[in-house]
Amino acid sequence: MDYLISFLVGGAICAVVQIVIDNTKLLPGRIMVGLVCAGAILSFFKLYEPFAEWGRAGATVPLMGFGHLLFKGVKEAVDTQGFIGTFYGGFESAAVGVAAALIIGYLASLVFKSKMK
Repeated sequence: MDYLISFLVGGAICAVVQIVIDNTKLLPGRIMVGLVCAGAILSFFKLYEPFAEWGRAGATVPLMGFGHLLFKGVKEAVDTQGFIGTFYGGFESAAVGVAAALIIGYLASLVFKSKMK
């Protein structure tokens, strides 16, 4: 049942984003930034945590989950270190995911040949 809920929640997020892409002139980069900001804003209002518990991986894997992760890291660092935590809290909480994405992206670039348009 967890797989089904994750699939449906992640698919619903993707469907909403696809509707935004199809019906607006927003560029994909702006939409991605909007998703990260939406995750952080929902976390600020304490709405994302219950959503993530219910939606499981379908809610935490997309870009909204990254925004939630950044906000959560900054909040924890500010609570423990004060204002200076604003600058490193997000980096500390998301370091593993960002490093993995960079390393896997680099390895993929070595294996596959890019096709320039």
